[in-house]
Amino acid sequence: MQVTASLVSTLLGSADTGSANTGDAASSLAALKAAQAAGATAKGVAREKKDPVTITALKQFQAAISKARDVKTALQDPRVLNVLLPALGLADQAAYPGLVQKALTADPKDPKGLLASLDKRFTTAAKTLDLKAKGLAGLKDPKVQQQMMDGFVEYQYRTGLDDRNAGISDALYFLQNAKGQTNVYNILGNTVLRRVVTGALGLPSSIVVQPIETQATAITSRLKLADLNDPKALQKLAERYVISAAGSASGGTSSPLLSLLA
Repeated sequence: MQVTASLVSTLLGSADTGSANTGDAASSLAALKAAQAAGATAKGVAREKKDPVTITALKQFQAAISKARDVKTALQDPRVLNVLLPALGLADQAAYPGLVQKALTADPKDPKGLLASLDKRFTTAAKTLDLKAKGLAGLKDPKVQQQMMDGFVEYQYRTGLDDRNAGISDALYFLQNAKGQTNVYNILGNTVLRRVVTGALGLPSSIVVQPIETQATAITSRLKLADLNDPKALQKLAERYVISAAGSASGGTSSPLLSLLA
């Protein structure tokens, strides 16, 4: 069933997205639609670029790289990682600086190297920076720095959306990165994709303590991975996730919209 704004309003009452977030499903769906609207990201990013906290983080990032003695020193500096990891889609790896350093300086062309055993996000990041070949010069490259700063600003904008409606940044990331995923273990290896898929499917967060094979079975028994090639199916999962996130944020109350999207 197509979930329209009018249907949401009829079921749950109108949601004023201009007021403080109530954590309800209606406002979360409306917020997701608004964030997907043409020009929404560009406007949000433009506002974020003027934020004092963001401006300070970017200045510290550039200063830290300019003063770094070598790539190892740069990747040990929290001012660098605070921008670099979100920009590369690795914000969830901030607690593992040692692994990050080894992964980003590893050879992405080595089929038996460290990157072969890690989430593909690390391989993509290593290729983007090319630190194995370029060393510190890879981080000092003006084009690379600008790409990282742009990525960080967009990350800040998206996560800021969660201040009013839980789960919006995850849903947007999912819509951008889940298409074509055919390996369930790649989904499980990506913190955000796993969170969205398990949340949309109604799987408990405690599933993370189960064996990886059990988690994979739980997902594939409920979701045809081929559906991730279908934009409509992706949208449906994203909507189910933000409804579920809204329920969790409001104390675990289930929304009738979930049954409509089932």
